[in-house]
Amino acid sequence: MIVSRAPVRFSLGGGGTDLPSYSREHGGFVVAAAVDKFVFVCVAKRFSEDIRLAYSESETVKSVDQLRHRIFRTALQMTNLTSGLELHSLADVPANTGLGSSSSFTVALLNGLHAFKREFVPAEALAREACRLEIDELKEPIGKQDQYIAAYGGISALTFRTDGSVEVERLPLREEVIDDLESNLVIYYSGVERAASSVLKEQAKTIVENKDAAVQRMHRIKELGYETKRILLSGQTDTYGEMLHEHWTNKRKLAANMSDSAIDEHYDAARKAGAIGGKLMGAGGGGFFMFYVRASDRRRVQETLAARGLRPLRFRFDFDGARIMANFHRS
Repeated sequence: MIVSRAPVRFSLGGGGTDLPSYSREHGGFVVAAAVDKFVFVCVAKRFSEDIRLAYSESETVKSVDQLRHRIFRTALQMTNLTSGLELHSLADVPANTGLGSSSSFTVALLNGLHAFKREFVPAEALAREACRLEIDELKEPIGKQDQYIAAYGGISALTFRTDGSVEVERLPLREEVIDDLESNLVIYYSGVERAASSVLKEQAKTIVENKDAAVQRMHRIKELGYETKRILLSGQTDTYGEMLHEHWTNKRKLAANMSDSAIDEHYDAARKAGAIGGKLMGAGGGGFFMFYVRASDRRRVQETLAARGLRPLRFRFDFDGARIMANFHRS
C-alpha cells in the first residue's frame, strides 16, 4: 500500500492571474503558500482484477473506463494502471472551498500512482502532469498555481509565462515574517461550498471581453502580486494586510457571483471589528475567508466572526509539498 499526500494552499497575492484567459496573453504572477491541511490518497493492490474507489462515494468496476470519477479515471489511464487496484481519498478540508483541494488531490493521486509503479517523479514534472490532466484532458477552466504549490510546497512566487511554462521561486522569508503571518492571518469558513468553475467561467468571459476594464483590474492584481513578494521579503507584514483589502476590492468586481450580500456583510463586520484587510480564497462565491488582523484586535475579530456562525481554521505553513508518507508496496 502507498499513502500519498499533498497540501492545499492560500493565495497571498496575484491570485487569478494564472488563469489562461489572462496569463496566455499577459503572463501571470502569484505568491502562494502551502499549508498543513492535506489531501491524502491510498493506493493498494487488489486481489481481484477489478478497481475499487472510495471517496465521498464508492465505485467498484471491471474496467477503468467505467469509473464515474473523472480525475481518478483519467489519472489511471495516464499512468496505464487499469486493473487490480483499490484507491481511497480523504481530506482535511471540504471540497469546493477555495483552497485548491481538487488540484492537491490530483497531485497526491498521481504521485501515489507513480510510487506504486516504483517511479520517482520530481515536483516540476508532477505539477506539469497534474496541469495536463486537469486543464488539457478534463478542460477545467482553472490556472496552474494550485498544482505547482501542491507539488513544491512552501511560500513561493510563481511566474506564469505566455507560452504556458511556470517558474517557481521559493521565497527566503525570515522566520519572524513566517511567524507573523501564521499569527496574524485568521482563516474562517463561510459555510458555503461552491463549484469554482461557474465563477471562473464568468471571470474568464469578463476578461476576454474586457468588460468593466477587467484586464486593467487583472493588471493591478498582478502588480499586487509583485508587491506581496516585496512586502514579505522586507518584513512589512502590516502593509500586507492593507494591500489585501485592495486585492479583494479589485477581484470581487471580476464576476457577479464572486460575492453576495451575506459574504459582503461578513467581510464588513470583520473590518469593523479590526481586520486590516481580507479576501475570499480561490475563485470566490463561498469557501474560506482570509483576514489579516493585528494581535491587539484578534480576539474582537474572532468573537465577531464566531457570532456570525463562521468557523475558524488553524494552520501552519507546509514546506514539504507532495510526499509519499508510507510505502508498503511489495509486488
